[in-house]
Amino acid sequence: MTSNIKLSPSGQTVICESGQTVLEALERSGYALPNNCRAGACGECKVKVLDGEFDQGFVLDMALSQDERAQGYGLMCMAKPLTDTLEIEWGTEDAKPQLFPAREGQYAVLVDRIARTPRITEFVLRPLSEPMRFWPGQYVQLGDTSQGIPVRSYSLASAPRPDGEIRLQVTRVDADEADSPAGRTSRWLHDEVELGANLRFSGPHGTFIGDPSVDTPVLCLAAGSGLAPILSLAEAALRRGFKLPVTLMFSAREAEDLYDIGLMRYWQARYPKFRYMPTLTRGQQEGVLQGRIPAILGQHFPDLSGHSVFVAGTTSFVDDCVAAAKALGAKDELIHTEGFFAQN
Repeated sequence: MTSNIKLSPSGQTVICESGQTVLEALERSGYALPNNCRAGACGECKVKVLDGEFDQGFVLDMALSQDERAQGYGLMCMAKPLTDTLEIEWGTEDAKPQLFPAREGQYAVLVDRIARTPRITEFVLRPLSEPMRFWPGQYVQLGDTSQGIPVRSYSLASAPRPDGEIRLQVTRVDADEADSPAGRTSRWLHDEVELGANLRFSGPHGTFIGDPSVDTPVLCLAAGSGLAPILSLAEAALRRGFKLPVTLMFSAREAEDLYDIGLMRYWQARYPKFRYMPTLTRGQQEGVLQGRIPAILGQHFPDLSGHSVFVAGTTSFVDDCVAAAKALGAKDELIHTEGFFAQN
């Protein structure tokens, strides 16, 4: 039986073919719904069903309690419609994702730290309470004001996981003078925070998220640790089966500043529509482009009128990339940016 999945409050409708779950139908039509296990065990795809009936299938009580079932909630990774129309709560009036409320006072343990480049370290955090729900591309705020460490913003560098683990890629900012406060939080993370430390953070914050119904090729432009939110967005899109081409251009100074190369090669092998294009602004390396992205963009994408463009990095990098993309025909409504200001 073919059913219509109606998204409320936008009124958008998605066709659900016989045998499909609601999650599969949404993803096939380009709509994103948080999910991890796809087996009724994690609870990430929980939404409220406003009208219609569905077969929930086998799900765990820890993921969907009996009280939640009585209130009309369901797990869309297992749910299959039983009526012609199934109306669910999804997104906003203009069919954009509904942001999750930011939570203050969350705690996580630093379980690993990975040197990505001489200046960028990846910090792996696991929550001590309920995992934080977020959309790829968002960020958290982290610091310790009791020790005089300013609270600063750091983008999430991976898509949501069932265990709530989050990854932050932080550039170490050296002070010009010994007593300068510049980069204090980054130096605290790099030099003082030890494995096993409890860290307090808030989030998720930000609106640098992809349009869930985008039906265009995607071009991602990143420099330095601006790669973090781009990784999160790209991973989520690829994992949910995005069918159109996704290209990631990453700008670094020297060859040693290129990182996550293994992950990029895996994505290229695993997803035929994904392409990785690194470029160096100072050094040279065989197989790697040379030059600033704004200067060489037109050589590889002479017409961006049909692309969605995501840009993350320093504000000057973002501004220059946006100007270059617009000169190549990119439309304002399809350009998404995340500019990083210098942080103390």
